[in-house]
Amino acid sequence: MILTPKTFLIVCPLLFLAGFVDAIGGGGGLISLPAFLIAGLPPHSAIATNKMSSTFGTALTTARFLRKGLVNLSLAVPSVIAALIGSFCGAKLSLLLSESLIRGLMIVILPVAAFFVLNRHLFGDSGPEEVIPDRRTYLTVVTAALLIGMYDGFYGPGTGTFLIIAFTVFAKMSVSAANAQAKVINLTTNITALTVFALSGQVIFLLGLAGAVCNMLGNYAGSGLVLAKGSRIVRPVILGVLFLLLLKILGFY
Repeated sequence: MILTPKTFLIVCPLLFLAGFVDAIGGGGGLISLPAFLIAGLPPHSAIATNKMSSTFGTALTTARFLRKGLVNLSLAVPSVIAALIGSFCGAKLSLLLSESLIRGLMIVILPVAAFFVLNRHLFGDSGPEEVIPDRRTYLTVVTAALLIGMYDGFYGPGTGTFLIIAFTVFAKMSVSAANAQAKVINLTTNITALTVFALSGQVIFLLGLAGAVCNMLGNYAGSGLVLAKGSRIVRPVILGVLFLLLLKILGFY
């Protein structure tokens, strides 16, 4: 694909907005992936390049959680292995499917992902801040890492939210503990899928780097807002971008 100034003018502001929204209320992936599609990238390249942009932000957040000792390493090790396997299989499956089929699946998957990301009532928060691993915790974390990791390799948006829901509901973790464990898994799935897509020649590196910078700037700007005020814009912004993507898929522009 030949990059033009118009491509960057579409992607960069939307990736900034994705980082901004992600910092104040979550759901940035529901903006970043559509941004590449709206800019005219084929589905496989859009998914691949979005992986590159999101990996940088996820790495920074994961490093912060690790430095603060919020990640339980005994849970992280087996979940990382499961996530690597799941993401690898998901990315390979995505590459096997035709562009037209992937485009059709987007019409179904993105609204479903948006429902879960925007519905915070699905999160449980009755668990302790400190994770005490038992058999159920290990089983939940490893199973979720494998299955949701496969989804992330295949597609992506909403992965962090899906992991948090799984950990709070089934492993009875607190949201903060679940978030820390989810970030390690999400970083693994991003890197694994990015590697698979890059080796297949699907990543547009220059655009991905530009998107990553804008995404991190947006995340930095959004993190300075009070959550109660900032979260009011998340829902309409995500729904607006998904509506633009729907128009794009249907061929209206």
